[in-house]
Amino acid sequence: MSATQDGGVPRRRERLGVPVGGASRDENWPGANDAKQEKLRRNELERRASARGFQLRHSEYGYALLDPQRRPVDDRNDMTLQEVESCLARG
Repeated sequence: MSATQDGGVPRRRERLGVPVGGASRDENWPGANDAKQEKLRRNELERRASARGFQLRHSEYGYALLDPQRRPVDDRNDMTLQEVESCLARG
């Protein structure tokens, strides 16, 4: 006896399709760990920069380290995280 015949809540037994533009059910994220590591590294560098009075900013060109007067360090706004790290390390 189905749920609709005995007055219960009707239920669907079929699987729903993937919405347009959505990820498939079998999709895996092999780059997720890399993205997480980059985010953790960026957050750590942002904390180190703010402890020294700097600000770390990101744009489509790359990263910029801003001094307390809001001017880019070395007049660059296209640094990589490695360059930002070396800039903070040298003082």
